[in-house]
This record gives sequence, structure tokens and C-alpha cells, in this order.
Amino acid sequence: MKAVVFHQHGGPEVLKYQEVPSPTTAPGKVLVQVKAAALNRLDLFVREGWPGLKLQLPHIPGADASGVVLQVGDGVDQVAPGDRVAINPTISCDRCAYCLRGKHNLCVQHSILGEFEPGTYAEQIVVPAANVVQLPHHVTHAEAAAFSLVGITAWQMLITRGRVQPGEDVLIVGAGGGVNSAAIQIAKLAGARVFVVGSNAAKLSAAEALGADVLIDREKEDWPKAVFRLTGKRGVDVVVDNVGQASWMGSIRALRPGGRLLVVGTTSGPHFDLDIRYIFAKQMAILGSTMGSRSDYATVIQMLFDGRLRAVIGAQLPLSEGRQAQELLAGGTVYGKIVLGVDS
Repeated sequence: MKAVVFHQHGGPEVLKYQEVPSPTTAPGKVLVQVKAAALNRLDLFVREGWPGLKLQLPHIPGADASGVVLQVGDGVDQVAPGDRVAINPTISCDRCAYCLRGKHNLCVQHSILGEFEPGTYAEQIVVPAANVVQLPHHVTHAEAAAFSLVGITAWQMLITRGRVQPGEDVLIVGAGGGVNSAAIQIAKLAGARVFVVGSNAAKLSAAEALGADVLIDREKEDWPKAVFRLTGKRGVDVVVDNVGQASWMGSIRALRPGGRLLVVGTTSGPHFDLDIRYIFAKQMAILGSTMGSRSDYATVIQMLFDGRLRAVIGAQLPLSEGRQAQELLAGGTVYGKIVLGVDS
């Protein structure tokens, strides 16, 4: 089969589109013919590498995909060859104490497709049968691929961990990006007033189309001060920050006393010099969140199927242009998800 792989860590130039061995199914697993794969920032981090990351090379990146079942392993009866499926990218052991309590993203062997596992930039992939969900025909493969990781991440962060309530003010730092586009919709669905900080008018306009109530252009004003002014000097109840180093101080300033800072990423860098007095003086809570449980995925993907949430797709390229797609993602000019179409 054809796949996008890298044989060593580095820049986008290490990505190669080439022939690789086809995977084979196993008991409890399914072989899926990939129809669409979507990009995430994780793909860039894995390609670049980090201390302690040990992969079996060559490695196929990619966490998100949807497709058609080709084969099923022994013991699989919930799907059959020919079924259209969306794929939950959270991999868990199903045996540890966390999994048995339904906390699959806390699994002691927790992983994400394309991180330590072979990923989705390929014509075929094998995944646990528990990770596939029947895909209705009115939802496209591109939509399912574009929504899965960001949908489960935003749902777990805002609802399961953050417990956002009707009438609360939620600030989302960054108008672009897949997780933020899902977070805007989910926060609105929860009944919150949604503030969005963005870097330009085009991204803010797109955020408004998704339901954002208050738009703040960080190039034109000090956004923590703007939040303070727009909330009557109160601050917001919740801040969603996946930027990290460059924005954390602003996020802390924008929170009301007793507010919650939700953290799902560090795109600008992982290190921040924090004055701990802010934490107890503001009585703030810092809540980390990664991926979600199987029930989180079932809930949020059904909302996509029902039309209550939607996938935001900014660009579509063929699988053979995986390198160009990652360059687009790194450039930050595309609003919404970048999707690779796979013509097997």
C-alpha cells in the first residue's frame, strides 16, 4: 500500500510518499481502507521528535481518519466488511483500572494513533474494533476525519473536565485551529457566552460564524484588558488555552476569581515562569485535559452525525501531498482542518 512516512526526525522534507507493507488484522481488530485522513499539530511534533520519543522507523504519522471496513478479526461482530466507519484516535488497553472505570484516556498504556502507533496517512490501517463507529451516509469521510480528534478533545476539556455551565463566560485563546473551532461550538451548545481572541479579522469572522459572541483582535488591543472591560471588571469563568508559553499570563489575568484554566496544548512552547501567588490569590483551578473516554467520543461524534456540531475544513489535498499539507499546517494560514483524500 501507499503511505506517507518518515525514516528520521526532522523538518517536512523527511516525509516520503512511498510503498510500505500492508497491515494485517488480528483478533478484536479491524482493517480499514482509509478514505480521508486529517492533520493535527501532534503530527508535526511527532515528525520533529522530542526527548524520549522512541518510534519504530519508518513511521506513519496521523491521528484522524475515516474509511470502509475491509476485514474483521476474530471476535468482531459490531461491524462488517463494507461498513463506513469513523475512527476514535484514542488507543487504550481495556484491562487496567482506568479503562475498567471508563477512563480510557487515563489508561496506563494510553496512546494516540500516529503518536506511538502507526498512523492514518496511509491507504489502510488496523485499529481495535472498539475504536470504530458506524458512519451514516449523510456524513462525508472528510467531515468524520476532520472532527474526531478535535471533537473528543474539546468535549472532554469543556464538558467532562471543565463542566461548563449555562450562562458562564468562556474565553478561547486563538481563533484558528481545529480544537478551538470545535470548542467554540461546544461552549455555545453548553449555553455559555463565548469570547474569542484572534490574530486577524478573517479568523475572527470565521469564529463568529461558528457562534462566537465576543471577538477580540489581539493585534489591536491588550486582550486581557479587553476581557476585563467587556465583563464589567469581573473576568471570565473559563479560559481555554492551548497556546501555552506565549499566552498563559494573559489567560490568568483574564480569569475571574475562582475561575478555571483549561489546558490542552502548548503550541508556542511548554515552559512558563508562573508566580504561584496568582493561583491561590485568585483561587483559580488549572485543569489539564488530553483526548477523552470512549463514551466522550460516542457522545460527540453523534452530535456531528445529528448536525448539532460540524466539522470545519480549511483545505483538502491528496495523500501524496502529505508533506505540503504539513507545511500548510505549520504556516498557520488555514482556518479549520486540513484533510488528505485517499484514493486507494
